[in-house]
Amino acid sequence: MKAIGYYKNLPIDQADALVELELPDPVPGPRDLLVEVRAVSVNPVDTKVRRNAAPADGTARVLGFDAAGVVRAVGSDVSLFKPGDKVWYAGSIARPGSNAQLQLVDERIVGNLPKTLDFAQAAALPLTAITAWELLFDRLQVPREGSGKTLLVIGAAGGVGSILVQLARQLTGLRVIGTASRAETRDWVLSLGAHEVIDHALPLGEELRRIGVAEVDYVASLTHTDQHYDAVVEALKPQGRLGLIDDPATPLDVMKLKRKALSLHWEMMFTRPVFETADMIEQHRLLEAVAALIDAGTLKTTLGEHFGRIDAANLRRAHALIESGKARGKIVLEGFAD
Repeated sequence: MKAIGYYKNLPIDQADALVELELPDPVPGPRDLLVEVRAVSVNPVDTKVRRNAAPADGTARVLGFDAAGVVRAVGSDVSLFKPGDKVWYAGSIARPGSNAQLQLVDERIVGNLPKTLDFAQAAALPLTAITAWELLFDRLQVPREGSGKTLLVIGAAGGVGSILVQLARQLTGLRVIGTASRAETRDWVLSLGAHEVIDHALPLGEELRRIGVAEVDYVASLTHTDQHYDAVVEALKPQGRLGLIDDPATPLDVMKLKRKALSLHWEMMFTRPVFETADMIEQHRLLEAVAALIDAGTLKTTLGEHFGRIDAANLRRAHALIESGKARGKIVLEGFAD
């Protein structure tokens, strides 16, 4: 099968940072689906792994943590899917990725493709939808009913922010405030349902006061948490909750949370599949719920740009845009060359 991967950690402007590969077709284990990949999207985790995780023993590593495709074969213990089913998923960071014509994925972290989306539109969503859902409902424990409380989303125009804003606005009673620093990303966040957008390039406290907000109940910090940490602690109400998904460049001083009895929550959507937790199937159920919301018109795809077919050159372009910090929504690639 055709695939795209890397042999060593290189800057993305080098031609060998991502290369074309020819690999054996994988064989499904008992709970595995063998999926023919039709479309993928690129996430910040792709770029972080490419830069920092060297493949072992001179073998190539295949990235890709979002996919939409068609089931071609199933393992002996599979009960949720059958060959021919159209599916979407985010996979596991511990297994070969979706930048390949064929991929193995455990059925417990796979959902049926939304009926109203094509493969490219669907591929934009799984990783970010799982991350946003788990952050909002499992980590921050936001109630579904109207609460009159306020959520601040830092980095709201990115992949996770784009679906988190929609989930918070459509499924909760929260007042949703997003951050964005450019006119086009501000407009994007407002179009997704945010009540207000403030500029994270300016002091957050001043920006919140500008829109009449003294304190917030929840913060979802999706990027540059270390840069905003002191302002976030100041902005949170006593007993508020801070959730984050990024990798702070400097350690966070948790003692700063004590005076207000603030709580800190990490979200890592790969935890369930990597550790095969007892509730691993919750990601299947979550993707089924998101698909139903999309088909009902409640949520929409966060596809930002379509970069063409799945090949090394286009994936290098996508990685470069992600690393620039200027991506809006998700970058999607579709189909392999004959």
